[in-house]
Amino acid sequence: MRRGPWTLRQYVMVVFGAIGVGLLLWAIWLSASLQPHHETEHWDVAWSGFDSGLALAFILTALAAWRRSPWVSAGAAATGTLLLVDAWFDVVLESHGELRWSVLTALFGELPLAFVCFWIAYRTERFLAQMVDAAVGRGAASHLATAGQGAAERDLVGVLEVTADGETAGEPRDAHPPT
Repeated sequence: MRRGPWTLRQYVMVVFGAIGVGLLLWAIWLSASLQPHHETEHWDVAWSGFDSGLALAFILTALAAWRRSPWVSAGAAATGTLLLVDAWFDVVLESHGELRWSVLTALFGELPLAFVCFWIAYRTERFLAQMVDAAVGRGAASHLATAGQGAAERDLVGVLEVTADGETAGEPRDAHPPT
């Protein structure tokens, strides 16, 4: 068992796991306690702000693709996620009898486009993993672990394997303790 300061990976596992469980409990409480009807100010600001964020995600993904940046996968994944959220809230929060239009837009617009975004993210990650494999095959040093594998011993720093004091986790065996 590893002694000493936790790695960032360990903090992420514990803190994000706790937040996720807490949010699920919060969502259950909200669904039981909130009234089904609610009127609010700034409805226009909420939706225009969300749609501006979605537009920014599209633009940043396009910019990453134009620059051939590895960030295209993160941008596409974020854009796909925002599209799923947009479809959900468009359908659930429809108003003025627009449910049919909201469902059609979700089924034939937002959801297929989200699928395309996730496909782009997946394909980009596969491409990057193949490039790392090819570079390692040619004898190049790699600082990235290929998909589905832990950090190699020659890697300088494993992603999320930095301790709280800013030092690397140490030996590669420390980065992935036995389960």
